[in-house]
Amino acid sequence: MIKRLSLIAAAVLVLFTGAAKADEGMWLLPLLKQFNEAKMQELGLELNAEDIYSINNTSLKDAIVIFGRGCTGEVISDQGLVLTNHHCGYGAIQQHSKPGANYLQDGFWAETLQDEIPTPGLTITFLVRIDDVTSRVEAALKADMNETDRNKAAWAEADKIASEATEGTHYNARVQSFYGGNKYYLMVYETFKDIRMVGAPPSSIGKFGADTDNWMWPRHTGDFSMFRIYASKDNKPADYSADNVPYKPKHHLPISLKGVEQGDFSMIMGYPGSTQRYMTSWEVDELIKISNANRIYIRGIRQDILLEDMLSDEAIRIKYASKYAGSSNYWKNSIGMNKALKRLKIYDKKQVEEAEYSNWVNANPSRKAKYGEALTLIQQSVEKRAALQHVTQYMIETMLRGTEVIGFAANASQLEKALNEKNNEEIAKQVETLKKRAAAFYKDYNAPTDRKVGKAMFRIFAQNVDKAYYPEVFATIESKYKNDYAKYIDDMFNKSIFTDEQKLNKFLEKPSAKLLAKDPAFIAGTSIFKKYSELYSQIAPLNADFDKGHRLFIAGITEKNEGKAMYPDANFTMRLTYGQIKDYYPMDAVHYDYITTLDGVMEKEDADNWEFVVPAKLKELYKNKDFGQYALPNGKMPVAFISTNDITGGNSGSPVINGKGELIGTAFDGNWEAMSGDIVFEPELQRTISVDIRYTLFIVEKYAGAKRLIDEMTIVK
Repeated sequence: MIKRLSLIAAAVLVLFTGAAKADEGMWLLPLLKQFNEAKMQELGLELNAEDIYSINNTSLKDAIVIFGRGCTGEVISDQGLVLTNHHCGYGAIQQHSKPGANYLQDGFWAETLQDEIPTPGLTITFLVRIDDVTSRVEAALKADMNETDRNKAAWAEADKIASEATEGTHYNARVQSFYGGNKYYLMVYETFKDIRMVGAPPSSIGKFGADTDNWMWPRHTGDFSMFRIYASKDNKPADYSADNVPYKPKHHLPISLKGVEQGDFSMIMGYPGSTQRYMTSWEVDELIKISNANRIYIRGIRQDILLEDMLSDEAIRIKYASKYAGSSNYWKNSIGMNKALKRLKIYDKKQVEEAEYSNWVNANPSRKAKYGEALTLIQQSVEKRAALQHVTQYMIETMLRGTEVIGFAANASQLEKALNEKNNEEIAKQVETLKKRAAAFYKDYNAPTDRKVGKAMFRIFAQNVDKAYYPEVFATIESKYKNDYAKYIDDMFNKSIFTDEQKLNKFLEKPSAKLLAKDPAFIAGTSIFKKYSELYSQIAPLNADFDKGHRLFIAGITEKNEGKAMYPDANFTMRLTYGQIKDYYPMDAVHYDYITTLDGVMEKEDADNWEFVVPAKLKELYKNKDFGQYALPNGKMPVAFISTNDITGGNSGSPVINGKGELIGTAFDGNWEAMSGDIVFEPELQRTISVDIRYTLFIVEKYAGAKRLIDEMTIVK
């Protein structure tokens, strides 16, 4: 059963050793009035909680959106114009790019509404409301349920709640758990599907500094792009149609040109993806030694191969641009996180906290009965699953995702089943499904590149995984190819229908189970997936024990900190974080200011390094000091700033808002010295890096000449 819900309902986080710092926390919107409003107003907020989140009246939350499936955006005009990061729009920009019209390289700006480009598959989602449904989920649970059955019952009831909440409407909804499964909220959303690309700077601006500057401060990246929501003529979500019109939002953010100063109040609203602030020392050890270490090693090798081919051919560069960016972002994050976890001695800090927690639990028989097994369950689960975590991660990183054709070929398993069963209706269905997947797959696929990757990935899998965990296909590699992985991969790519779009389409015209069963990529894919599924079934009960321990641990922490505000870990639901514009001292004798300018772009320029090329027009604007109304009082052009806001992945594209509710920037990164921030917030070091809205508007107006977009915004001077 759910424990101590009354305490959790009165809380929204903190590290369990004490109360949260003013700037720490990803706070739930319905509880702002009770727990955050007064402190925020003390720091400079001129609004009240109802202005930020209201289900009956227009509020700031009505201008904040989920952009795609993993970013945040904000509506900045009464015509549905949406601002987000360049790296959030990167996949869409890449989708529309090709040699001769390379929008990644050259940028894109629609001159009129008619020139805005429809982007199939891209969605933008608004939050309608948040409801506490804990009591109803709790009523479906029984005290004697094991953790697996408990979770099944909870999610079955959650599905009913979501279905009832959207019946007869065009909304969609989901129930999500908070505080380790101790509390549940219903999130109701409205999703728009006709999204069109409006503008994006060239990557030399939007991705300036690339991998070298990623996660670093000082930063000089114009990380922004613009899209527009289109709706039916009655302003409702609709599939793409030439008859659709720009969406009229309930609220759009006014834009302030007043700029930022040290100590100014700032708040960020958005969709942080995942934090683990309740992580234990055993999990920290697992993260450092297994998850991050494997990712750093495997992706480093794969990315080197991809980048070599990307730099040698424009077509390949376009195909792999989004894949490479996504992979390298998380790769460098893992490097920085491991470095910070070790430097800040997070493992040791967690051990101290766990000892304090255990002493508190053991001091009272009632508490010991309720929470006494929590840490033991976590420890045993993490230790027992270590080998399995290592192997399954290697399978995913090297083969199921790493060698692209392997994962794609495995998609044909349902077609093979239908063929063997001679189920003509299912065969037709699976053929159409595979055709759709193939169209998306081959658009961004280069078989010669994947062949090079495959040779490296199979080799390092064999070198770093115990033979006891090998998929069956490795027996064939040993017997037929004498463990020559390069020879095996060459044979696979030469013979498989899945490495060539034309061969696959010809096969799908007259599919055959016999041909599928002989295809080397299909054999490899099904063999690897079979072994992965087998190993995952061994992890599942260990994870169930972990979930129980985690739930009890957080319930105990909440009781231990009764009366203190606590925020739940991020789970890609809308949150608010507040803080201040502030500089920092990353190490002894080093000081970083809170703002950067275009001077820094010119200082970093390196025409021989693709990461630091500066467009000629930007250099001309800089030389002429042609900054329009966007310059600082000293005549310099601001680019980016930092604040003490608490964010994580998913907050990319989130609006940075001043005390009046006006947009002052767009969040896009964290800083290198605090990469452990998802686990422990470091108030003296942790900073959010944001594009200054004045730089965004300068690029739009002066560089791109897209003043029509400026004219539809609400500008506050």
